Parts: sequence; C-alpha cells; structure tokens
Amino acid sequence: MMDVLNVAHVTKHYKDFSLNDVSFTLPAGMILGMIGENGAGKTTTIKAILDLIAVDAGDIQIFGRDHHSDVKDIRQQIGVVMDGVNQNPFLFCKDVDAMLKRIYKNWSSEKFFAYLDRFELPKDKRIKELSKGMNVKLNFAAALASAPRLLILDEATSGLDPVMRDEILSVLQEFVMDEQNAVLMSTHITSDLDKIADYIMFIHKGRILFVRSKEELDNSYGILHCKKSFFDALDPSDYDAYIKEPFSYKVLLNHKFETMEHFRDLDVEKASIEDIMLFYVKGEHV
Repeated sequence: MMDVLNVAHVTKHYKDFSLNDVSFTLPAGMILGMIGENGAGKTTTIKAILDLIAVDAGDIQIFGRDHHSDVKDIRQQIGVVMDGVNQNPFLFCKDVDAMLKRIYKNWSSEKFFAYLDRFELPKDKRIKELSKGMNVKLNFAAALASAPRLLILDEATSGLDPVMRDEILSVLQEFVMDEQNAVLMSTHITSDLDKIADYIMFIHKGRILFVRSKEELDNSYGILHCKKSFFDALDPSDYDAYIKEPFSYKVLLNHKFETMEHFRDLDVEKASIEDIMLFYVKGEHV
C-alpha cells in the first residue's frame, strides 16, 4: 500500500510558537485524524502540507512528489475543506460548477450536482444566503467533485448538525473504500474520529506525542477509577497519566487487558479519543 502523504522532520519557527520535527505518513485507503488543543500546531501542519507556508526544515511528499516543486500538479489531486473558507458569496450554488471546472482538469459536473442533491442544497440560492452548515456542505460537494486522491479537512464538520455530520462521515468512508484515496482530518469533534478514523495523530505544543492506529488505542487504553491505596499498588508502567480527584484517582491504563488480568474484578471503562487527549494534557505523568 503506497503512502499518499509523507511528512518527515518538518519544523517551522514563529516568534511565539514552533512546529518541531513533525513526522508521519498517511497510507492510501486510510483516514488519519489529527487531535490537539487550540494552538497545538494542527493548522500550521496543514498549511505546510498545502505549501501555504514555507517550512524551515524537513521534507513533505504527496503522491511521492515534492509538495513544493510539483505544487500545481499536486493541487489538482487534493480536495480541501477548511472552517470559514467558503466560495464566492455572490455566486449561486450552481455557478460553482462553471467556475471550478475551469480550474480542475478532472472536475465532474455530474458528481457535483449529485452531491448538491444528496446534501439537499438549493442550486438557485446565492452562497451568501446559505447557513454555515449549508456552506460546509457546498464546500464538501466542490472538494469531492474535483476527483481528489487526498482530502484535507481542517475543522470542516464543525458547522454541521449531528445528522448531516453523520452523512459527511459516511461520504468520507466511501471516499477511501477503493484504497487509492486518503483523508487527513483535523477536528475538535473527537467523537467523529472515534467513528471513522484508522489512525490518530496527537499533536501538543508543536510536537507529535503519538501516531497510533485507532484499533491499537482501543485495545490499549482504559480508564480506571480507584482509591489511593490501589493506585499506589499499580506499577507506573501500567499507566500513562492520572488525575487526582477529591476522594479517588482516575487512571489512564496503557495495557488495560494485562492490568485487568493481574488485578481481577477491576471496573475499567473504555477510553475515548477525547479521554486520552484530556489525560495527556491535563493529567499528571510519571
């Protein structure tokens, strides 16, 4: 399986923030979710991939080609949806087709209008009259109609109601089913990633804390609530972080099945992506 995206040792320094030695790969057929608090470096990473900012060090390859020297050809094969970045507000929805088919050589008018119908978007309404959620759906229709091999999404589903968000998640799963395409998805709605992500990349203060498969996270992490006496009996290697509560401890186990085998009758909860992120950011570490 080929890598659609390869980011190696990318560094970008600003006055008050640095992206440090960011490295990860995105194989074809996969959805990679980026998580991290505001200002962690997710959008900076995406801008670097899209060649919207120059990096200070490192290498980025998309479809096996240098992201900077081959940027024009590469952009023909990338669909981008970013929160707050919309089409020309004075156009009618249907006019987006005429505009973008002059830009994208593999543009499909048939696919564009099919997505307008699927997303229940009014063809004869001006874009400035659309709600935020409708604008998001229009941006997805445009991104998908350009026949991309890579979709890059930055907080793209934040303006959608739960029903429409679920529809978009289904579209993304369909997009990667042929195992030629891939999705890089940054979002604060971590429950979306719980549903569809194959890999999770956690970025914190400009550094990657981990890139792991969703299956591995599900099988490794669990949340244990216990008294101090039991917490003291745990080996520090059994957990990654803990949160001290007024009368108990909340512990992020990192090998939950082994710990449950060693200590019988433990009540261990499933750890969601949001749980894991909160433990890493707010918890105490050994």
